[in-house]
Order: sequence, then C-alpha cells, then structure tokens
Amino acid sequence: MNNSANKKATKKNLKTLTKNGRTRKIRSVRRVAKYGAINFGRNIWLSSAATLVMTITLIILSVTFVASVVLSETATAMRDKIDITLFFKPGTGKETLEVLRQVITNDPNIKSAETRTSEEEYENFLKENADNELLIETLEDPSMDMRSVMISTMQATMRLKVYDTDNLDSIKNIVASDINFVKNLDETEEPTYDVNQAEIATITRWANIATTGGIALSAVFIIISILVIFNTIRMAIFSRREEIYMEKLVGADSYFIRGPFLVEAQLSGIVSGVLASAICYFGFRFIEPKLANYGINVATVTNILNSNKLVLVIAAMILAGSLIGTLSARLALHKYLRNPSK
Repeated sequence: MNNSANKKATKKNLKTLTKNGRTRKIRSVRRVAKYGAINFGRNIWLSSAATLVMTITLIILSVTFVASVVLSETATAMRDKIDITLFFKPGTGKETLEVLRQVITNDPNIKSAETRTSEEEYENFLKENADNELLIETLEDPSMDMRSVMISTMQATMRLKVYDTDNLDSIKNIVASDINFVKNLDETEEPTYDVNQAEIATITRWANIATTGGIALSAVFIIISILVIFNTIRMAIFSRREEIYMEKLVGADSYFIRGPFLVEAQLSGIVSGVLASAICYFGFRFIEPKLANYGINVATVTNILNSNKLVLVIAAMILAGSLIGTLSARLALHKYLRNPSK
C-alpha cells in the first residue's frame, strides 16, 4: 500500500513540476518579449536609425527583384512578338509560296510560317486602312483601276515566328542558298532579320545591370544595417551593464539576459519589413501605369500584387528584416555580453 501511494505521489509531483516548468517558460518568454519591447521604446532614436537603414535595404532588395523580373519579361514579350518577314516578287503564286513554306519549316527554329500572295497583301492593306475613306474611295475607283496597279507592285510575303531570335543563322542560310528562295526573293526589299533586335539587346542589358547592381547595392546596405544594429545593441548593453551584472548575480540564465536584445533587434526588422512592403506596394502602384505606357511588361508583378501571393511577399519582407536584425544582435551579444564593461 505504501509503495503504491508513494508511486502515485511521485507521479503527481512530476506532473506538477512539469506543469510549473512550462508555466515558468511561458512567463519567461513573456517577460523577455516585454523587456525587449521596452528597450525598443527606450532606445527609440537608435532603434529608428536601425529601422530606417533596414527599410532602405529591403526596398533596394525589392526594387532589384522587381526590375529584374519586369525587364526580363519585357524582353521575352518583345521576342514573342517579333516575326521575320521575307519579301517575294509581286505575283508569286500560292503554290510556289507553299513550297517555300515547306522548305523553311524544316528548320527546327521555326515556330510558324504564314504566307500571303500579292492579292492577299492588298486585301490586308485595305483592312488596315478601312478608316481612311478617301484612300479607300480612290483605290476602288473603277476608272483608275488602282487595284491592278497596287497588286502588280506589292510583294508576296512570308512571316516567320521563331523560337530563338538570337540564333537565325540556319534560317539565313536557307534563304540565301536554297534555289527556290533565291529565284523568288524580291531584290528590292531585305528580310527583316534585325528589326527590334537592338531594343531587345538594350532591355536585356539593362535587366542584367539592374540585377548585378541591385545585388551589389543590397549587399552594401545589408552590411550597413548589420553594423548599425550591431552598434545599437552594443550601446544598449553598455548602458545596461550594471543591470546585466545584477541579473547574473541573482542567477538569471543566458536566455533571459540575451532575449530582450534579440527581441529589440527583431522588432526593428519587423517594423522595417512592414514599412518597406507598404512603400514598395504603393510606389509600384503609382508607377505601374507609366511603365505600361512605355511598353514595359509589368503583368507578372501586377498579378502577384493582385493575388494571395501578396501576403507571402509581405511575410518574406518581414522575415528578411527579422533575420538581419537577429544576425546583427547575435554578433553583438557574442562579442560584448561576455564582459559588458568593455
């Protein structure tokens, strides 16, 4: 009976100790968070400086990412819209154009090939200028027979869509060497191989510059952020050196002493993440229509901002700020908390 009663008492005591231990941990976490928040307000000027630098850092990171995505998407969209036009002698027949189309589509870089005879080009010209009533009346005047004149001077065409606009050598080789192409190509009009290539190259170059420069600038500001928070925590440790000494004397553990400083740094990171997210969001919304007017493809970024992914973006910004703050605080605590008087 005594053994059974002792076992029950022991189990009860263990449960009580476990419960009390959990309660102490929860209280300890609350106190650490509370003291960290108090320290953040107590050192508001230093905390504000650290928050500002981190906010700038996160904004630069965001702008780098957005610029890289937007410029890359713009270059891709321009490549997708490009078609190469081959011009053939006026009056080239449909059957001849079909033979030429079959020859060129054997190239693996060809996505599609569309041909038009001179008559079809003339009809397409009428559609494109349907709003110009005077021109249409002139062309359709039976006494002038402008239709025959126009058709006799209009080249037949072949419009090519390709997979890789930067690798056209094989297509050029077919056009220059195949006897059917050589015989039917119009000598007065060159194929449009290089149309928009300069613009695409410029946009691609700017995308690379934005990515490289943004990463370098972000790295510089991350280092500055770490140094600012490092010195903020260092000064906080120095100003509280007597308080830290007393805490150690009464047996406070390392977590209780270090925790408030970590919370203070993390609060700076969280606030900077929220501020940077708000600035980037409203800033992009402001310039979005202006970018679209210049032909910049902002669809990918706009879709993210209009979807549930926006929450993930904000969370990523807050997490990045918190990580920078935590890293900086840990470095400072490791160096200066061993001996706060230094």
